[in-house]
Amino acid sequence: MFVGRDRELKKLNEMYESDRFEFAVLYGRRRVGKTTLIREFMRDKQGIYYMSVEGTRKENLTGLSKALLTQEDLLKNTAEYRDYESLLDAIDTIALSGKRMIIAVDEYPYLAASYPAISSMIQSHIDSCWKDSRIFLILCGSSMSFMEEQVLGYKSPLYGRRTAQFKVHPFTFFESRQMLTVFPTEQQAILYGVTGGIPEYLSRVDQKLSMDENIIRLFFEESGRLFEEPVNLMKQELKEPMTYHSIVSAIASGASKINEIATKTGLETSGCSNQLSSLIALGIVCREVPATEPVTSRKTLYHLADSMFLFWYRFVRPNVSSIIRGVGKQVYQTLVLPQLNDFMGQIFEEICRQYLFLPQIYETLPFPIGEIGRWWGNNPKARRQEEIDLMSALDKKALFCECKWRNEKVGSDVLETLMERGELFADPDKYYYIFSKSGFDDAVTLSANAYTNVKMVGFCDMCSV
Repeated sequence: MFVGRDRELKKLNEMYESDRFEFAVLYGRRRVGKTTLIREFMRDKQGIYYMSVEGTRKENLTGLSKALLTQEDLLKNTAEYRDYESLLDAIDTIALSGKRMIIAVDEYPYLAASYPAISSMIQSHIDSCWKDSRIFLILCGSSMSFMEEQVLGYKSPLYGRRTAQFKVHPFTFFESRQMLTVFPTEQQAILYGVTGGIPEYLSRVDQKLSMDENIIRLFFEESGRLFEEPVNLMKQELKEPMTYHSIVSAIASGASKINEIATKTGLETSGCSNQLSSLIALGIVCREVPATEPVTSRKTLYHLADSMFLFWYRFVRPNVSSIIRGVGKQVYQTLVLPQLNDFMGQIFEEICRQYLFLPQIYETLPFPIGEIGRWWGNNPKARRQEEIDLMSALDKKALFCECKWRNEKVGSDVLETLMERGELFADPDKYYYIFSKSGFDDAVTLSANAYTNVKMVGFCDMCSV
């Protein structure tokens, strides 16, 4: 069953209906659903699909030849083209015929690695023949640095040729719910958190099992689909992955400043900075500055952007030996379950951020928020550090949000604290949103009703939009 990706499919179909040359570039981390999106788009259309392999030039030439030679008007008494120039000439034949034809090359970085000249050759054929044809070219890849630098980058031979680009992101919580319909909303949020919204991982959730049984089966059994997933992903994407494992472990355990990460890992700060940049490029780590600070601010913190990695490094990696010995279920019940609410705190902040950007919610906001993120800084009056879960400011207006994922109802103290922190800012127009998993007690509801700039949003309300 195909779910989600409505915007991407709509755009691809609009491009297809243009009836002119189109060149779409798709990229995103592994398992995020790029291949499924391409196949869904091509399902009722004439086209050629080839999944490149991490192999030799000859292997990829043979594979791409077989894909291309399935077209009736190109059938010849040959198993493959003798070289890439001959293969691209055959695509010229399709272009000159006037046919609408999709040519999709998946995992393009593997093809380019096996034959580096291919990008320049494709550029030459685009310029000399395809740009005036009805060819629809799709190049797709999981190596985000390669796709951004070697396909989209200004130094690439293909620079300026693409007509659209799609960075395919993990599902939001609201998209993930379509794959978790049998579970209560709170459990949907937890399953979204432990899978990071990655469609392939979500597809492994068995609708016939309970949430706990699914998490144990996926993470806490040696044969589980996600038992070694971060290790395998790091091996595929990075050289010397063990150093990166140490950095991610340090962040998962609470280290957020670069000097803290360096101290926990025993690495030099400069080397640690370079490796953090690689993890940021892969979407595993996120660099964060206070919401009101410029991106160049030195008040930098690092956290895990991929919540599946956060869950795995926090709960699975420290207990690998126990899981291998067959007591993963007990590890989950005794060590993980009591900490799930704490783990979900960061996840709930992200869900609240996603909620604010739902079109039907965004248009009701007091002003059009742009960038929104956490804020932390000094309270000079109280002489202490303060933190605000989510904040956005624009044209003397500011929005302050508190996000509470806990079993008890939110009380008046939460609203009072948030409004006190809001007074640290000079913006004349201040608005306060409080999000709560378990709702609000009568006192804070009564207090909130006395203000026109305060909104209380329960998790059940968020899930009903």
